[in-house]
Amino acid sequence: MQVFPLILLVGFFCTGPVSALMITEFCPDPYLHGDADEYIVLSGYGPLDSFTISDGRGGFRFPPGATINRTLVVAMSGTAYAQNHGVFPDYEWLDNTPQVPDVVPGDTLRMANARDMLLLYDDGVLVQNISWPEDVKAREGQVHFYENGRWDPRPLMLGQSRFATGDFSDVTVTTFVSPDSSAGVFMAAVDGASQEILLNVYEFSSPEITESLIAAKKRNVSVTILVEGGPVGGISREENAALWSMNQSGIPVYAMMPARGEHAPYRYDHAKYLLVDKKSTLITSENFKYSGFPPEGMSGNRGWGAYLENPALASYFSMVFSRDMQSGSVKPYAGIPGDLEVCPTTTRQSQYPSRGFTGAQVRPVIAPDTSEEILHLINSAATSIEIEQAYITNESTSQLNPYLDGAIDAARRGVKVRIMLDSYWFNMEGMNDNDEMVVLINRIGAAENIPLEARCADLSSSHLDKIHNKGVIVDGEKVLISSINWNSNSPNFNREAGVIITHPGVAGYFREVFDADWNPAVQSASVRTDYGKIALVVIVVAVLLLFWYRRHMR
Repeated sequence: MQVFPLILLVGFFCTGPVSALMITEFCPDPYLHGDADEYIVLSGYGPLDSFTISDGRGGFRFPPGATINRTLVVAMSGTAYAQNHGVFPDYEWLDNTPQVPDVVPGDTLRMANARDMLLLYDDGVLVQNISWPEDVKAREGQVHFYENGRWDPRPLMLGQSRFATGDFSDVTVTTFVSPDSSAGVFMAAVDGASQEILLNVYEFSSPEITESLIAAKKRNVSVTILVEGGPVGGISREENAALWSMNQSGIPVYAMMPARGEHAPYRYDHAKYLLVDKKSTLITSENFKYSGFPPEGMSGNRGWGAYLENPALASYFSMVFSRDMQSGSVKPYAGIPGDLEVCPTTTRQSQYPSRGFTGAQVRPVIAPDTSEEILHLINSAATSIEIEQAYITNESTSQLNPYLDGAIDAARRGVKVRIMLDSYWFNMEGMNDNDEMVVLINRIGAAENIPLEARCADLSSSHLDKIHNKGVIVDGEKVLISSINWNSNSPNFNREAGVIITHPGVAGYFREVFDADWNPAVQSASVRTDYGKIALVVIVVAVLLLFWYRRHMR
């Protein structure tokens, strides 16, 4: 049975104070000049005649006969609200939009950005009081919303989607890993398309993928490409060349790239997925370039991926794609002619071919919408957790990354936790990166005597370029495959995409790969004593002292 997710468009109806009405959403610091697009969302049922909203200085009440049926939006300016949201509000409190009914105003309500309050009265009795920064923290462009008994369970910025998740059963899964078998699965997916391909990725420069999409276009498959328009370091010369080639072949290419003065809904479009014929979804941790999809037998990153055959699941991700394409920050992108990415020359024996499974259950994880599903997954562990990440960044010097914190708590209740991080130079050379994180994790494990261990990957033994994965395995039953990095930005402010697959065969496949990466991996030197180095230092010091003694005793 498919449980299809709800899409929450405006407002949330939640339990709260004993009243027929409550404020469940507001935005006091939107992007338009003068904050003319300020708005308030109310939730409830019934007549509104007795209710008044105030900020302690100005406010409004509702006209006689006004009612609410679940949610209702009141904006400062209907025109300004429609400019941002694409629809008019139910009411406005400044009389400047003929299409929008007016409330009955008192002194003009203007929500201050840094410090203010909203007061809801029923027949003169205060029934709700929201103040900031006490109840919510002020941030430009942030929408404050009430859900499950609390304000702002996650950061929500203007223009972001609000997808709920859901469970999709009877999914056919083809598992693959990079660099071993990623290219073969990707090419088979594209070559098998007969109607439509939708592709969203952070970085795209693979000539082989480019040519396969152009070939699909030539056989009348509709192909649409969406990429991040401002990746770290900018769009590379090789990616520009690939995007230009596809544009020249008639494939429309778009980039999430706001113009000057515009605000993108996400810091980065960091998702990595492909949709085929409204039936199948390919999702991975890897960018569409040679490091993630090298030719068979060549070296590349360690990443995980899955090709998922289920029309309802594909429809879910198609809605995500369509929603992102509707953003005002998405623009056509032409690319620049030039040389395509050069094929890697380092060889590596492929160990893990793709493998097929049937009857899986899949739960989408979309950031920032449902990234809390990762913590739910970790908290569900009863026996084991394997984590393979490019890196883990803590919230602050005194606050752990929430996913890491959840894994450590799991170890405290007896779950065996293994954490492997990348050891490529840019994740090791700083004073607060992966090797220091491994030290911290292992010290916690040793100090508390819990089954918790971390290692840095041994890239020389595994012949991998780096660990770029963002994967988790729980209890040998559930697997997270996603693009979500373990920092504060990726799950909270990026567009990311992933899935949690429940199937022992799928979990067993990725656990086998994890074990192969884990066994040659190295612990931090700080958690064990290197007696050989100590002995060498003692010998050197002794020789120097002997030399000094003989020289001065002559």
